[in-house]
Amino acid sequence: MPQKPKPLDETKSMRAWWGKELRNWREARGMSSRELGAKVHLSATSIERIEKDERPCNANLASQLDDAVQAGGALRRLWRLVEEEADKRSADADKTPGGPTLDGIGTPTTGMLGLSPPVFSERSLSPVERRAFFTLGGIAALAPGAFIDLLPGSGPTALPKMVRPEDIEQVTTAAVTLAGWDNLYGGGGIARSSSAGLFIWARGLLATKYPPQLESDLYTAVGRLSMVMGASAFDAYEHHDATELLRFGTWCAERANNWHLRAAVLNWRARHEIWCGRPDEGLTHAENGLVRADRLTHREQATLHNARARAWAKMQRPKEALAAIRQSDEVFDRARDGEDAPWMAYYDEAQHHGDSGHAAFDIALMPGQSPSLAVSRLKTAIEGHTDDYVRSRALSGAKLATLTMATGDPQQAVVIANRALDEVGRLRSKRAATDMQDLSKASARYARKPEVAELRSRITTTVLA
Repeated sequence: MPQKPKPLDETKSMRAWWGKELRNWREARGMSSRELGAKVHLSATSIERIEKDERPCNANLASQLDDAVQAGGALRRLWRLVEEEADKRSADADKTPGGPTLDGIGTPTTGMLGLSPPVFSERSLSPVERRAFFTLGGIAALAPGAFIDLLPGSGPTALPKMVRPEDIEQVTTAAVTLAGWDNLYGGGGIARSSSAGLFIWARGLLATKYPPQLESDLYTAVGRLSMVMGASAFDAYEHHDATELLRFGTWCAERANNWHLRAAVLNWRARHEIWCGRPDEGLTHAENGLVRADRLTHREQATLHNARARAWAKMQRPKEALAAIRQSDEVFDRARDGEDAPWMAYYDEAQHHGDSGHAAFDIALMPGQSPSLAVSRLKTAIEGHTDDYVRSRALSGAKLATLTMATGDPQQAVVIANRALDEVGRLRSKRAATDMQDLSKASARYARKPEVAELRSRITTTVLA
């Protein structure tokens, strides 16, 4: 039986990161190391050593490998960063002792970040940062040790010499702010545009010296930021970014030994996988989150049971889905104020009914199933969501309108849908846009009704805006 490939550590250098990306592309194309080697006249062992950063590579070979795995130039572009890192290290080695003293990660020993977390525009990024974030999609900085060298040596983005509680508080404030923007404007709005620089700096703290007593708080704060950004990327349909950010958030939570953050991130991973058509993987994440449920709060358990319900519903298993909803209700009813971490503040009665209502929605569309549970849940969610959670209210409204249309009441569906459309028009949310497209499909049989025709036209205009 062939051995499982050794996990690669992309944190050592840009060259190590490039090797891991090569393996990712090779595996994505279903190629063995031997098959790839044959295309570039190398042995399987040589390919594996390049992937492990144990064998030299150059620009010409990198270009050949890009062609062989059909990476479309991604590996060529990434190789430029490998060369720039090598050039920088060479330049650093040539510096005289009288130059600025560095702390080992390319950051001056003096200078602290100001009180306000930086928000990067394209113009404020260095040429290397621009190439990394706008060519590679912004996700390249995920590995704990990668891209630290891209941080300017001075100015507002300089890393501190030693992490302080105030630095951790800035990361937490960034996560709270981005989460608020995400709920108000959707994942494709300001939250997504503003997060790259914040994340580079926050991740950089993990490679900075810190007192042992701050380790858990530091990894919790960075993990929380990663979770918020992952959820935002999910809403913007940047699915690769969402997967990597949420995976990184899970790693941070486990490094911090924070069971509460771990449960929250795994809930998002479950929801993301389910939405992407992989309910079995989503169910696995939800079940994994419930490991040692005795360490979780009641609301945390409720979110994960609702994720289980959504997975079962997508797998056409109504009995299991309804059982999971009942379990979620039972633990949610035992929730107590003050027992949850701050990031669970969103999970109130409206959110609970919305999450379970989305699972009940999928059940209601199955033959022989009643829509009453879904209708009741979604109505409660819509009525209970405050203006701080516009997207959640819009998503529940779209589902309720679709269900009402599907069950034969187009007039009432139009009323519900128009209210939801008012809110979808304020968002940059591809999830909301997809739900509206589903509503338009459900309304096709009533397209000759003037009010439905007007609604369908308005959906098209809103979604394309």
